[in-house]
Amino acid sequence: MKVILKQEVKGLGAKEAVVEVAEGYARNYLIPRGLAVEASVGRLREVEQRREVAKKRKDRAKEEALRLAASLEGKEVRITMRAGEGGKLFGSVTTREIAETLARDYRIKVDRKQIELKEPIKALGNYTLTARLHPGVLVRFNLQVNSE
Repeated sequence: MKVILKQEVKGLGAKEAVVEVAEGYARNYLIPRGLAVEASVGRLREVEQRREVAKKRKDRAKEEALRLAASLEGKEVRITMRAGEGGKLFGSVTTREIAETLARDYRIKVDRKQIELKEPIKALGNYTLTARLHPGVLVRFNLQVNSE
């Protein structure tokens, strides 16, 4: 019997997967627990339409990420912070500050969670950072930390 999974079932498949299972397993376990519905022509068409919409949405997000990467590539972000002797900062530069500076100076909106920092920046200097804008879309940019 063919069923469409309504949620992920371990060992069987992911959400909206169309799988072939034993009729007893479907009627006595999957369907009563709300884990699956019987695969009819109309439901299969709905699943296919949702997949197409999701694919288009994913493609648009990737195109947007590529445009954003092109505008961010090679930019130099400058942040000014208070520093003590030897160039040690009072505090550290966070991804939130970097994202806010990008938005303010270049009008580029990057989520702070997309900016990758290997370790907190606690000293003056120049750094090369990576932003993961989309799976498979990485962009490098420079950060310059100056003292006030």
